[in-house]
Amino acid sequence: MTAKLDYAWHLRELMAARGMFSTTDLRPLLAERGIDLSTSQVFRLVTEKPERLSMKTLMALLDVLGCRMEELIEPVRTSGRQRKTASGETTAPSNEPDPNGVGSFRPKRARIL
Repeated sequence: MTAKLDYAWHLRELMAARGMFSTTDLRPLLAERGIDLSTSQVFRLVTEKPERLSMKTLMALLDVLGCRMEELIEPVRTSGRQRKTASGETTAPSNEPDPNGVGSFRPKRARIL
């Protein structure tokens, strides 16, 4: 079976480790670096795995978080129900909760009545 390449997006975990628990904390920091994103764009960037990302936005995120690219984006191989990281460790699939993740710190959608 051919291994499929994928990646793990660790923006939420890196933000939580630096005391940023709201997606709105990130927007002004990106704006200081010339990246003007809407609140919904920042929300999607934090809560979802981006399919496309500009290099300027990536560099701004690395600068804001004070991290390396390997800490933000982790390449993984998928085969069947489990994933293997570049170092050969097996991780849980993306649709299952990450035991080392931020768990209950997920933002809640606004409900407009």
